Amino acid sequence: MAGAAAISAGAALRAGAGLVTVACPDNIWQIIQTLCPCATCLPLPEDDPTSAFLLLEKALNQADCLGMGCGLGQGPWAQEMVRRVLGSLRRRQDSRPLPTVVDADALNLLSHSDEGYDLSSCVLTPHPAEAARLLRCEVSQVLADQEAAARQLRRQYGAAIVLKNAVSHLIAKEGEALNVLGTPAMAKGGSGDVLSGIALAMLGQKLAPFDAACAASYLLGASADAALDLLRERMLMARDVTEMIELTLQNSVYQSK
Repeated sequence: MAGAAAISAGAALRAGAGLVTVACPDNIWQIIQTLCPCATCLPLPEDDPTSAFLLLEKALNQADCLGMGCGLGQGPWAQEMVRRVLGSLRRRQDSRPLPTVVDADALNLLSHSDEGYDLSSCVLTPHPAEAARLLRCEVSQVLADQEAAARQLRRQYGAAIVLKNAVSHLIAKEGEALNVLGTPAMAKGGSGDVLSGIALAMLGQKLAPFDAACAASYLLGASADAALDLLRERMLMARDVTEMIELTLQNSVYQSK
């Protein structure tokens, strides 16, 4: 789903990232570049995961942060790339952990794995169905007590957690928070991709994972509320939310003075 990757990259750029590179299978890089011309692309060979990872690993050694999962799919190539990337998060040349946003299909693939990855530098952003897969329980159990589900995710994976819903639950070792901003219009596809892109930009600006998660959740909800002032609820799309990030930031700075 090339659109998801493009939406996430666009949100990262709008939220303050200086340079965003989308690593993607070599047969769709032109689509990504067309949808998000302000990002660059790193085409990876889809028929050779080993060569693909070697190219990606070189780029990751130069990166400030990583976002993975948006539009990735769950085929054999995606499975192998997620396995290799998650296993390498602490094996960088400078030995520092790479701050990472794990979303969408990367979460779904993680839910099938029993490997003990070190995700302490990560932000996981599941919606209730993805949370249920990660916890290997029913969605109804997550919805019955989202706070407990978020805490269990934190204990199980050791990452900062954003359990997305009408009220989002954010939990990390630094603390807990709720985000109540937003609109039902965000139930459309793409909202989670915007959140991942904003969180990626916050990590790139050196925020700690929990602070990045809180800032991204706030900006997503507040930007959606601002966009709703201009568009009817059923007409709102994820890219409309992206376009309101700058205005939301400006208003937030003004109100804080």
